[in-house]
Amino acid sequence: MKRWMITLAAMLMAVPVWAAELGDDGLHKTAWMRETFLDMQEDLAEANAEGKRLVLMVEQRGCIYCEKMHEEVFPDPAVSEYISENFFVVQLNLHGDREIVDFDGEEMAEKQAARKWGILFTPSILFLPEEVPEGQSAAQAQVALMPGAFAKGTTLDLFTWVSEKRYDIENGEDFQRYHARRIQERAAEKE
Repeated sequence: MKRWMITLAAMLMAVPVWAAELGDDGLHKTAWMRETFLDMQEDLAEANAEGKRLVLMVEQRGCIYCEKMHEEVFPDPAVSEYISENFFVVQLNLHGDREIVDFDGEEMAEKQAARKWGILFTPSILFLPEEVPEGQSAAQAQVALMPGAFAKGTTLDLFTWVSEKRYDIENGEDFQRYHARRIQERAAEKE
């Protein structure tokens, strides 16, 4: 009896309490993801009205890197709170059939949009500006792209870099230098 209880306790401890929830589409879901009509102009307007930046997060069922992000990176309170407070996140399915309307007005399925935008890896996170020039697609308008899974620090730094508009060529700082500086600052804080 005692051995059985120890085995059960060990099994329960092995399953993370904060494991990401899977939706009916097989994609991981978080509280800060938005359900929208997938009209990019409307989503941008809603994000702007809330004082947030629009992010398009392209994922796919069975993606081990998406799972890694949802189980190891996004649950971190610093990452999750920053995204929730500063970003309007719309999740898209790399192989999905839901209809979207791109910024340029083209209507298509999610999977067609992913091909149009040149998305090859999941997760891929497209960061959009507050205003998209007329006739541009999401891929043409993006200010940054995060292609793949990254560690907590890199992910938080990229979201912060976009939020602070450090991509601005005239007044900005390239991401690699920004990230290296942030790593040094965090190390100095620990000393």
